[in-house]
Amino acid sequence: MIEHNIQIKNIYYMLSYAFKVLQEDGYKHLGSEEFKNTADLFAAILIQGVSVQLKRGLTKEYIEKSEELSFLRGKIDVSASLKKNSLIKKRLECIYDDYSVDTSLNQIIKSTLVLLMKSEIKTERKKNIRNLLMFLEEVSIIDLHTVNWNVKYSRNNQTYKMLIGICYFTVKGLLHSENGTDVKIMDFLDEQRMCRLYEKFILEYYRKEHPELKANSKEIDWQLDDGIDNMLPVMQSDIMLEKGTTVLIIDAKYYSHTTQVQFDKHSIHSANIYQIFTYVKNKEAELKDKNHKVSGMLLYARTDEDIQPDETYQMSGNQISVKTLDLNVPFDDIKNMLDEIVISNIAQL
Repeated sequence: MIEHNIQIKNIYYMLSYAFKVLQEDGYKHLGSEEFKNTADLFAAILIQGVSVQLKRGLTKEYIEKSEELSFLRGKIDVSASLKKNSLIKKRLECIYDDYSVDTSLNQIIKSTLVLLMKSEIKTERKKNIRNLLMFLEEVSIIDLHTVNWNVKYSRNNQTYKMLIGICYFTVKGLLHSENGTDVKIMDFLDEQRMCRLYEKFILEYYRKEHPELKANSKEIDWQLDDGIDNMLPVMQSDIMLEKGTTVLIIDAKYYSHTTQVQFDKHSIHSANIYQIFTYVKNKEAELKDKNHKVSGMLLYARTDEDIQPDETYQMSGNQISVKTLDLNVPFDDIKNMLDEIVISNIAQL
């Protein structure tokens, strides 16, 4: 079975770039800790993050409640009162708004903490989670399988962004055992979610560590003769690095196989190479400046396969590279690899 081997601590570093709050002083000690698995890592982050949020105060919302009361509160639900014969009991079914901490965001956090209690994490972390749950007694536990993760953030709940992000990775990375009582976490998250984290990490790394570059995830316009773009797909780059007249477009790929195999012959994924070539040529045409030099790179996360792509091609006047990034080495080595991409592809072009 082909796998991505990733040091757990490197997942923390990747998350710390994706969620900048993890670079703050309160979280820095996590960078020197040892973790049993990714569940243990996520538990440590949530314990610290929820502790900080409790000091700030849990977010509250007005939540509509319906309750049978002996006094009037809000408005009377006449239909429900008659159905329950509330008047006979000298009570009323009332509908009212309650300013409560029992919000969807707090429910996600509490339910994720409860889920982590059943997983293979350190005993000390389970004790810390129990202590946190005491402060969340007014918050309901929900079915995490039904959560809508498309959360809209505002000034009032911006501090929840990282917490919900970690909850998302935790929930999506957990697998229930057959008896439904114990929860085990996958060694790594599924390909789709790890791919998104991988892309975000690389982009935020360049934004933070290379301020001399303009690092963005830009949409590239189709260069059309007649301007008609009906049904054409959006060309959204993962990472675009710009400096002066030099542009490097990076497509980050997190696949179970870094190459495709046909008749025992390894080759680069055809769709990937066509895609990066199309991005480069359209970006070059968009600039309409012969002094600009646009290059492209497919940057695969390294697997344990024997054959890993490491090639550079000259295609129709542009350089297209295919490289791999090893995530199973000390993080300083990962930084060196990412820095070398800048040295090789930005400075020399």
